[in-house]
Amino acid sequence: MPRFFRRLLLVLLLCGVGGLSAQAARITIACSAVGMEYRLCKEGAHAWARKTGNTVALVQSPNLTTDRLALYVQMLAAQSSDVDVFQIDVIWPGILAPYLLNLQPLVPTDEITRHFPVLVDANTVNGELKALPWYTDVGLLFYRSDLLKAYNRPVPQTWQELQETAQLVMKGERAKGRRHFYGYVFQGKPYEGLTCNALEWIDSFHGGRILSDSGRVTFYNTSAVRALDMAAGWVGTIAPRGVLTYGEEESRGVFQAGHALFMRNWPYAWALANSRHSPVRGKVGVAALPAGGDDGHPTGTLGGWGLGVSRFSKHPELAVSLVRYLTGPDEQRRRAIVGAYNPTIPALYKDPAVLKADPFFAELPEILRHSVARPSAAAGRDYNRLSATVWEAAHDVLAGRAKAKDALSKAAQRLERILQRSQR
Repeated sequence: MPRFFRRLLLVLLLCGVGGLSAQAARITIACSAVGMEYRLCKEGAHAWARKTGNTVALVQSPNLTTDRLALYVQMLAAQSSDVDVFQIDVIWPGILAPYLLNLQPLVPTDEITRHFPVLVDANTVNGELKALPWYTDVGLLFYRSDLLKAYNRPVPQTWQELQETAQLVMKGERAKGRRHFYGYVFQGKPYEGLTCNALEWIDSFHGGRILSDSGRVTFYNTSAVRALDMAAGWVGTIAPRGVLTYGEEESRGVFQAGHALFMRNWPYAWALANSRHSPVRGKVGVAALPAGGDDGHPTGTLGGWGLGVSRFSKHPELAVSLVRYLTGPDEQRRRAIVGAYNPTIPALYKDPAVLKADPFFAELPEILRHSVARPSAAAGRDYNRLSATVWEAAHDVLAGRAKAKDALSKAAQRLERILQRSQR
């Protein structure tokens, strides 16, 4: 047995939850470890185990989405039955479709249609439903409401306003001795998170979505160049040089410790920033990301996760049962209240308990209306290479290794070659 799978089996043995029984089957689910997500997944899976009398084991997936996808592909390509249920990014169904069951005939229609249609569509490949929506995401601007009030500054509506406010507050806070206080932190590490940030910058300047719906490359234009030039100017000024190595959790760590005025992140960061021992508890606001100048518009990358069942599961019926439970309204309601995870069921956005726990959820429909989807549908199985091309180009620009015009030109040419090869 390969060393990788020996280690995986050890993890499964150590992470089992639920009552042990000679008759009970054991279902294994791979969950994210970002923020409190692993804990919430374990609690939900444990509840299902108690209800059904089965046992659940959890695999803690890597934080970074690119690492997680590589792990999933390695396991599924080997036709391993070690994991029954996988947490699936909204951009992965086209990549993982051959390895996942079609849930359409296995889940009642009313349970499918209660989710946002756009998310059901995103998880459908060639008419087959590869995952049930679990929670949705959109890029947001987090800000220190107390500091904006202290410096008499509004929530920025444009990137230029964000930059000016960041410079003002940084100067004031550093004059007080806070030498490591910064204006803005985001996901600058070369991985999927940087693709999301770059897409938000570019789209906010009307620079396109990397690929059009028809598959035409739109990555190289004057608006896109302007957007990346702008972002490159932040590194080492309003953002620390270390932002080039930041993922979601690194950004959150800096912001939550009180060392940044603004942060770009996903909604999950709200509950953690306002947790009991957070230094910034009660001092955080949330808004749409800024527009790209007076002629731009606010935008946030649309994200989301679903749960899919492996074709190689030895207990597919029980795996589907677990997926139905975790994606159901009661569990989504609990996750929204405890962890600020955005439900995929529209009715929950009117739930008083949800709105009390997450007041900013009332603004999300409007923010989601201006969201931008990554071109995973247009790219199909080429999306992973497309995204890598984008984040590598963006990282070169942010790090000062290339000018935006040159990096985007080369990246667009590479994207054209990738798409041409896939069409042969």
